[in-house]
Amino acid sequence: MTEKTGTFVVTHAESESAVVRDVETAQIHTLASNPGLEVHDVLEATVAPEPPLEVAWQVIDVAERRSIDLVDSDLEPTQHATDLAADAEVGDLVQEERAGTGEIHVFRVPDDEVEAAAEDVLEDEETIARAARLEAVRVEVRRSADSGVLSVRYLPD
Repeated sequence: MTEKTGTFVVTHAESESAVVRDVETAQIHTLASNPGLEVHDVLEATVAPEPPLEVAWQVIDVAERRSIDLVDSDLEPTQHATDLAADAEVGDLVQEERAGTGEIHVFRVPDDEVEAAAEDVLEDEETIARAARLEAVRVEVRRSADSGVLSVRYLPD
């Protein structure tokens, strides 16, 4: 095996080890030690297998490190998000790039499933991986049980 450079999200962290996931390939790398990483940290880094067995990995270079805040907002989706969802069927996802960087994802879900859908988004590792790919540092989940609209905002700051 050889070293690998990419964007990784920390999915598990203990004092002695950590697990990172490549956000492009979803490949998991168990680190033999934890160089101060915390869950939801995002690394632009190079990892390499640790000799002699090469079953665990080590971080050999970090170009950038940031954390991503997951925010379970008590705010309603914006009027714009509600408008995006207006023509969507239940189960549909509407994606729109934000001015500048980031994206807004709007889902239509049955009114009685809005809370469960919001929890699913907040607990899904892919939410953090998507935020890392979009270079977001904040993910804000908003919902409206009255309209069945769930809004996920990937924000650069």
